[in-house]
Amino acid sequence: MMQFVLFALVGCAAAVAHYGTLIVLAELAGVGPVSASAAGFVAGAAVSYALNYRYVFRSDREHLPTAARFLTVALFGLGLNSLVMAALTHRAGLHYLASQVAATLAVMLWSYGANRFWTFGGDAAPRSS
Repeated sequence: MMQFVLFALVGCAAAVAHYGTLIVLAELAGVGPVSASAAGFVAGAAVSYALNYRYVFRSDREHLPTAARFLTVALFGLGLNSLVMAALTHRAGLHYLASQVAATLAVMLWSYGANRFWTFGGDAAPRSS
């Protein structure tokens, strides 16, 4: 349970990067909400990897294969995020921030399980000394 709490705290830091990018692009640059959210997702993923690797999962895995796994999980998360954003903003007509909250919750559940059991656990190669 504590690991999930730490994961959620890291998620808050990643969300600041994600939502900050989203809002700046949507409000100041006139970028559409789905594209702005995708750009924010990338910013948040960079923060998330660094903090999850070091503090949440305390990984001793090699960075290259671990980052590749993290990227794979993140790409699926990006797809899920974009689908939820498109469905809720374009189809349901919700405000982009409300849509992003729903997308964030869906991606959080997916990414915690995938990262815990596959990216930072499982059969990834341990870091060589």
